[in-house]
Amino acid sequence: YTQSKSKSPACPRKGKGALEYPLTPPTPEYAHSVRLDGDIILGGLFPVHARGERGAPCGELKKEKGIHRLEAMLFAIDLINKDPDLLPNITLGARILDTCSRDTYALEQSLTFVQALIERDPLDVRCAGGEQPSFAKPDKIVGVIGASSSSVSIMVANILRLFKIPQISYASTAPELSDNTRYDFFSRVVPPDSYQAQAMLDIVTAMSWNYVSTLASEGNYGESGVEAFVQISRETGGVCIAQSLKVPREPRPGEFDKIILRLLETPNARAIIMFANEDDIRRILNAAKRNNLTNHFLWVGSDSWGSKISPVVQQEKVAEGAITILPKRASVDAFDRYFKSRSLSNNRRNVWFAEFWEENFGCKLGMHGKRPGSPKKCTGLEKVGRDSSYEQEGKVQFVMDAVYAMAHALHRMHRDLCSGYPGLCPRMSTIDGKELLGYIRNVSFNGSAKTPVTFNENGDAPGRYDIFQYQISNGSIAEYRVIGQWTDHLHLNMDALQWVSGDSSVPASVCSLPCRTGERKKVVKGVPCCWHCERCEGYHYQASEFSCELCPYEQRPDRNRTGCQPIPIIKLEWHSPWAVVPVFIAILGIIATTFVIATFVRYNDTPIVRASGREMSYVLLTGIFLCYIITFPMIATPGVSVCSFRRIFLGLGMCFSYAALLTKTNRIHRIFEQGKRSVAAPRFISPASQLVITFSLISVQLMGVLVWFIADPPHTIVDYGEQRTQDPENARGVLKCDISDLSLICSLGYSILLMVTCTVYAIKTRGVPETFNEAKPIGFTMYTTCIIWLAFIPIFFGTAQSAERMYIQTTTLTVSLSLSASVSLGMLYMPKVYIIIFHPEQNVPKRKRSFKAIVTAATMSSKLSQLASERPNGEVKTELCESVDNSSEYTTYLSHLRTCKMCSNAL
Repeated sequence: YTQSKSKSPACPRKGKGALEYPLTPPTPEYAHSVRLDGDIILGGLFPVHARGERGAPCGELKKEKGIHRLEAMLFAIDLINKDPDLLPNITLGARILDTCSRDTYALEQSLTFVQALIERDPLDVRCAGGEQPSFAKPDKIVGVIGASSSSVSIMVANILRLFKIPQISYASTAPELSDNTRYDFFSRVVPPDSYQAQAMLDIVTAMSWNYVSTLASEGNYGESGVEAFVQISRETGGVCIAQSLKVPREPRPGEFDKIILRLLETPNARAIIMFANEDDIRRILNAAKRNNLTNHFLWVGSDSWGSKISPVVQQEKVAEGAITILPKRASVDAFDRYFKSRSLSNNRRNVWFAEFWEENFGCKLGMHGKRPGSPKKCTGLEKVGRDSSYEQEGKVQFVMDAVYAMAHALHRMHRDLCSGYPGLCPRMSTIDGKELLGYIRNVSFNGSAKTPVTFNENGDAPGRYDIFQYQISNGSIAEYRVIGQWTDHLHLNMDALQWVSGDSSVPASVCSLPCRTGERKKVVKGVPCCWHCERCEGYHYQASEFSCELCPYEQRPDRNRTGCQPIPIIKLEWHSPWAVVPVFIAILGIIATTFVIATFVRYNDTPIVRASGREMSYVLLTGIFLCYIITFPMIATPGVSVCSFRRIFLGLGMCFSYAALLTKTNRIHRIFEQGKRSVAAPRFISPASQLVITFSLISVQLMGVLVWFIADPPHTIVDYGEQRTQDPENARGVLKCDISDLSLICSLGYSILLMVTCTVYAIKTRGVPETFNEAKPIGFTMYTTCIIWLAFIPIFFGTAQSAERMYIQTTTLTVSLSLSASVSLGMLYMPKVYIIIFHPEQNVPKRKRSFKAIVTAATMSSKLSQLASERPNGEVKTELCESVDNSSEYTTYLSHLRTCKMCSNAL
């Protein structure tokens, strides 16, 4: 191998003590380079060493990322030079430099590539004797392979573009390198981090993680990758960034522990998106291990982690479950055979191979070895893969593809410019970098892994990634396993995922847990992935993820509150206790009324039936019967016919009853009032007149019902407000007739008016002899009825807001009607039926007397009452009996003995 130092102009010696004055100081020992001679020289930039510490530019050797990649370039050049079909008769050479993983140092080294393009003025150099200085001719670099780190590539690209030297990177993925206006001579065979960021975002989305933190190594690669991830996540939505942290270029002691503690400030953001270099990844994992956070974080690593072993060595537990991404690649078997065959004797061209040998086999080469204090000496007979572990570094394929891309571009350029000329023609003696760039951007071939190699207009390769997960199986075997791939879209095998302790369920990394069904998200201001869950209350349902809406009036939320469903419609059922009681009372009343009517018909011509006024009795009994019958339409399923019956018969039964009673009490009142003034009979006291008056009163009710029918035809409605409870589960729609409370009042109001009027007459006729035309039984009937309806009013209207309104009001109304009918039936007719059935001997006619005698009796009764009032200690007793037959002739019999006794007592 050759050690190449900077070429400096020198002055010729003059005699024995002549001196050579170098213009630049000697290059330090770490500034080695690999040089291969050839017709066309390619530059190479590789991180052979890590970044140095305490001011040193270079640190320890990187076996895989440095030596493997460098050897991949040498191997590719060997293959191309042996290929008769690719660049025939043209030999590729190389000038390969170490970047020491530092952008500033790489910039200094890359100046070597442009030396040949810088013209030097001999006048700037003076020799001691005045002779002309001689300049060593530097290698002319036509293109550069590298660099690895994005920050190094950016720094170098800024220099190379000034001299129009094309550059193809095998590992730099920073999105800003896609800017064709700033890095127009830069290309890469790996996809940019914008694709990688999209792939990582798709992974996060597939895991249902919406709250993550990002961690980047300071520099272009880390910061640009995180910036791309944040930008894409912001545009796409659905993922929020809890924290964005950076690892400084020169971290202080304890810096990584501080980063871990800061990540714990948002404990729900367990997923950590990492765009960090290999060294930073290793130290972050170590810090998490030190802080006993082995199973807390969910790592998502970029291609800088990929499937590398070094970041996870002795940190397998803390790295378990990590998902990493790597540009799709395949192992190049030919390179494995090549690298395993390398030895100290056959690989002298690699100036760092001896150092690799010592590092790889843990031995020391002679006195000048790089491993001081190593007890073991190298024999030179060690073999890679036999005496040491070996695994091909992940970017070997891309290094070879980059070299081949440059070779294919030169081949096509030679074909176009030299047209069959063997070797380099004069037109290619000086290669135009801009012209070569055009050929590079148009290459298309199958790479070393048999995958297509192409570039877009920005010099980027298409995005193709393998998705890995670091898994520990059988308690001890740790390895990266392929769980999916990404080519414009994510294809992930969720069944292949394995988390801590073999758990297959995906752990959560969310700011807020998903809301349950029927709950809406109330987003925290400024953090769209954090929210509070609020249940949709009342009759609201979950219309969307963030809103509750009110169900239509006739609907209620379903059990999960994800939609609305019709409110169940109910009606008063026959088997309900609210219906059984009034129906039972009504049936008893109908039976009793039927029995009374049958008895009256059977004994129609007996004195008691005739004395009770047969015509008016049948009208009254009809009204009582209708009061019982109305119970059934009130409970029956509402329909047009049922609603019609309700309207007609609701007030008709009472109207029949109280019209008949009013006519009776009015007749009694008129008779006795007339008797006080005159012996002439009052008008309209005959049975026919009484019927006309009664049906005239009834016709008013019928006319009102007719007007009601015309103005508002009967129909059914479903009342959803009656049982619209606070809990929608209990809400019901009530199927009922469209009869408002006002209509009900109007329908019953007329009958109640008749009842009140009848009560007034009953009060006025309370002093009439007790056997005179049932005046007192009618009075008792009306008093009781008034009490019933006075109790009805507060019960009926006081329950208007109750959820049981339909049941209470219907039952109250029907029971009140039945009780009113029962009172009339019991007080007015049951005593008569009792006499007719059980005491027929009392069912005999009384003596007749004329209306004049009746008037006289009425007058005497009035005077005796007055006399009794004047003599409070006196006792006045009067008994008048009267019987009215169907011919309406009034007869009377006045017992002289009783009258004399009454008079003597009064005196």
